[in-house]
This record gives sequence, C-alpha cells and structure tokens, in this order.
Amino acid sequence: MYLTAFLAGLAIFFIPHFYSTFRARGAGDIKARMGPGPYMGLYSLVTLAGFGLIVWGYGNLKPWIPIWDPPVWTRHVALTLMLPALILLVSAYVPAGYIKRAVKHPMLAAVKVWALAHLVANGDLASIILFGSFLLYAVIDRIAVKRRGDLGPVGVNPKLTGDVVAVLAGAAVYGAIAFYLHPILFGVAVVG
Repeated sequence: MYLTAFLAGLAIFFIPHFYSTFRARGAGDIKARMGPGPYMGLYSLVTLAGFGLIVWGYGNLKPWIPIWDPPVWTRHVALTLMLPALILLVSAYVPAGYIKRAVKHPMLAAVKVWALAHLVANGDLASIILFGSFLLYAVIDRIAVKRRGDLGPVGVNPKLTGDVVAVLAGAAVYGAIAFYLHPILFGVAVVG
C-alpha cells in the first residue's frame, strides 16, 4: 500500500512537470486556453496531491530495502552540498542578483544539488528512487529549457542585494533544517 502510494505520488507529481517541460507554448496551448490562474491552480493542486502521496508513502516505507551502506563521510558531503542548494533555491525567488544571472535557472540547479546530496548519503531503494527521480527530472528539464532558448534573467541588471538576501536566507533555512527541522519533518537527525 505504501509503495503504491509512493510510486503513484511520483507519477502524479512528475506528469504535470514533464507536461510543462515539453508542452507547446503560444496562443493555442492549454495555459493560454485555460488562463494562467486556473492553469496554475490546477497544476498546483495536482502536484500537491502527488507530493503528499510521495511524503506519506516514502515516510511509511520502513524498513527500507538497503542497496548499499553509505560510509559516514557521505553525510558530511550531503551537509556541505545542502548549503549551496538552499542558497540557489532562495536566489530563484528573490530579485535577480549575480547568482541568478550566472546560474540562469537556480531552482533547477538547487534541485539537482539537493537530489545529488541525498543520493550520496542514502543507500536504500526508496531514497534512490525518490532522489534519483528528482535529479533525472531536473537534468531533463534543464536540457529542455536550454533547447527552448530560455536563457534565464538575461538583460536583467543584477543587484547585489538579491545575492545578499539569497545567501543570508539560504544560510538561515540551512541552519533551521540541519539543526532543528530535519529530525522533526523527516525523522532523521543530520547533525549530532
């Protein structure tokens, strides 16, 4: 039951994401026909439902099937990679700074770094499926974005303020997750 929910959640979450990655753009596409508000509302509801099933299914898939036993040092690699991942994530949502301009698509970069960090530190089948799916999607989406000619915030005059906010807020979120929230939300202590 939990495995079914987990896999169904992945499918429900990624189908709209892949559709969005490869959908036709322009006056006749579904977003234009539905309108941006209803389209994003439906997209959000479907992906939230998928995300909920992923979390519920993954959280209950215990005992996990071990594939390999990650050495202790891989936890340090994951901890190290998560700081830039969270800075990249925040930089995607703050006014464009030099980080956003250089990376072009910081959200996708953040997902790739996050997924890689967690793949390195987890050796069970459920984690490999979960984090591998996100890594694969982010790589495919980045290739598709590049082929579409979406160059990110080109022509935007970057402000150092955006970078300062991204670094400070990313570091704050990192600290909150690493030292407090990770064991509460995910049942695994990262530090200590």
